[in-house]
Amino acid sequence: MSPQTNNAAAAGTWRLGDLTVNRVGFGAMRLTGTEPFDGGVPRDREQSIAVLRKAIHLGVNHIDTAAFYFSATRSANELINRALAPYPEDLVITTKVWPGRDASGAWWWAGPEQLRGQVEENLRQLGRDHLDVVNLRVPPSRRTGSIGEHFGALAELRDAGLIRHLGVSNVTFEQLTEARAIAPVVCVQNQFGLGAPSEDRELLRSCGELGLAYVPFFAIAGSGRAAGPAPGESEAVRVVAHAHGASPAQIRLAWTLRQGPHVLAIPGTGDPDHLAQNVAAGALQLSAEEMALLDAPRTAPA
Repeated sequence: MSPQTNNAAAAGTWRLGDLTVNRVGFGAMRLTGTEPFDGGVPRDREQSIAVLRKAIHLGVNHIDTAAFYFSATRSANELINRALAPYPEDLVITTKVWPGRDASGAWWWAGPEQLRGQVEENLRQLGRDHLDVVNLRVPPSRRTGSIGEHFGALAELRDAGLIRHLGVSNVTFEQLTEARAIAPVVCVQNQFGLGAPSEDRELLRSCGELGLAYVPFFAIAGSGRAAGPAPGESEAVRVVAHAHGASPAQIRLAWTLRQGPHVLAIPGTGDPDHLAQNVAAGALQLSAEEMALLDAPRTAPA
């Protein structure tokens, strides 16, 4: 299929190891409710299923999820299973481990010996016999420490055939280097968006030089993180959005994709109209002047 404005192929493709994905993917965190985890109100189950199927129809073949994406009545992994199994041959499902939530929703962090249980939990919920990509999601408290013991445990699960490829999330360049010395890494998933500090931009560039996918999360939400975009929008984003007849969220996604051919987008939504807008953002062509305007220092909220 030739790239179209309403198809995830419009932004091109990249590789996760030996798996090729369209650069516009889908994040499953918001499938379970109007706010992630136990916030907001539950999504209509059939609407979430319809959003997933529409994503596939629009060419999305990369879905990011986690076993801890659940609310009191909804599980993202189980919704994915219900909506898409038997899975399309080209669909790549990426998940993450180390954080976990118990049945009451309380958070906990796995020891290296507990990662197998988290991997198996994802396998059961998704109905798979192996996981395409598993990211080791590093806790904020370990951003300056070693991740070797945990990543080594995941490498053993890869050798055992439970995982096809490994990635890392919320890491520094030093932690990425440590992980790559243990086993191949196919992607880095870190928070990144407009206004990102220089060290984050340097890691993004390093991933490109290494041939690794860089997968930003909260690219639309920015500093709002899981709560969603912060109130207000920078004047630069508003100006560029107006010029393209696009939404600010679409401009943020287009800017993200312009950071390099190795950058993948995984915007999440439970709304079918927002899904279509997110996918269409992959076809937006921002000029060098517009990129410079968006990258210029600003004082307005972003």
